Amino acid sequence: MQMHEAKRVEIIIEAVMEGRLTAALQKAGVTGYTVLPVMGGAGRSGEWSREGQIGRSGMVAVVCLIRPERLESLLEAAFAVVERHIGVVSVSDTKVVRAERF
Repeated sequence: MQMHEAKRVEIIIEAVMEGRLTAALQKAGVTGYTVLPVMGGAGRSGEWSREGQIGRSGMVAVVCLIRPERLESLLEAAFAVVERHIGVVSVSDTKVVRAERF
């Protein structure tokens, strides 16, 4: 089976910012993403959980699989939202089947 190079971008941000982030991604040409609830974790400020230690509505993870040439516009759009809020953006190399979907 043929595999195609892609980038996986994961953005963890306060749930209240989800709409602003996904709108920015769509405006940047991102055609698909998945939003997942984040149950808890630990970071620079210590441990936290969904029970309300960060914001009232917790955190979400927005995951995008994109072609490598589209990475820069996605990161610019994401950073414009994340830079003023709690959030983490990570990028990793991945491979996908059916590249035409991305």
